[in-house]
Amino acid sequence: MNKILVTGGTGYIGSHTVVELLQAGYEVVVVDDLSNSGIEVLDSIEKITGKRPLFEKFDLSDRELTLDFFGRVSGISAIIHFAASKAVGESVEKPLLYYRNNLVSLMNILECQLKFGVQHIVFSSSCTVYGQPDHLPVTEATPRKDAESPYGNTKRVNEDILRDTIAANPVLKGIALRYFNPVGAHPSALIGELPLGVPQNLVPFITQTAAGIRDELHVFGDDYNTPDGSAIRDYINVVDLSKAHVVAIERLLAGKNRQNYEVFNLGTGKGVSVLEMVRTFEKATGVNLKYTVVGRRAGDIEKIWADTSYANRELGWKALSGLEETLRSAWEWEKGCGGYKLLIYK
Repeated sequence: MNKILVTGGTGYIGSHTVVELLQAGYEVVVVDDLSNSGIEVLDSIEKITGKRPLFEKFDLSDRELTLDFFGRVSGISAIIHFAASKAVGESVEKPLLYYRNNLVSLMNILECQLKFGVQHIVFSSSCTVYGQPDHLPVTEATPRKDAESPYGNTKRVNEDILRDTIAANPVLKGIALRYFNPVGAHPSALIGELPLGVPQNLVPFITQTAAGIRDELHVFGDDYNTPDGSAIRDYINVVDLSKAHVVAIERLLAGKNRQNYEVFNLGTGKGVSVLEMVRTFEKATGVNLKYTVVGRRAGDIEKIWADTSYANRELGWKALSGLEETLRSAWEWEKGCGGYKLLIYK
């Protein structure tokens, strides 16, 4: 049985991917500092899968702790690296926090891969590396642009670090998965997106507003060059996204990768505006949302969506879930939140 290290494995995408890995028969070890998640997530993973991953709590940007972990935990076949600070707006306000956490943690992991003979890594990247593209949809060959936020820049720089390290050390094999906008929750409603404090992403703010936890949803800008004036994104169901990580791991372990370093876009191929998301949520759930249009948010781009044909063809993977189904899953999660909502909201 292959052992997979999942960093940030109690977080939103990480926890869903741990579930998919366990259900696919992998042994999973999770490292997370719990800075934006709760330890209770492990209980939910166990309820869904009947298995509990091994867990260690520490900050991967601490080099000595990371070296100690790899020295103690043997037999790791591959790594999926999620652990990172991820809020666009916060990164504009706290760039040093983002550069230190996101860059140093990957460098520590790569150093340990070389030192302890862990060959394979799947890196959690982002469509933010494209900035505001000149042409849509974006393909993997679309030129990367200067990022609109420090968060986006950490993803771009981390891709460079990974690419260059693999080029210098051909024993390493890596895949960078460029996510578009993950949304929704597991159909069990036992895990989902539950950020600490005020949400930075659209869908948890929508569901918290619908639940009465927030007074109203803020729509950041209605003067973009889009059909309804609000920003457009490519929203992908988090379970579909998580399944792609299992496919990527299997690709590396089976030696089916075409190059030592590969990149894939993970999206639906369809752009949806913020106001369309509001209307779709209302249609899917029957709940009316109170919202107010406010000024644009620093770091946001106008519109982006993916050309997913390469990932569909090369990985044999495709996003299958519809948007209404996905937003209903987010609402079911919001109404239950795994039993620990009151520990999180502030």
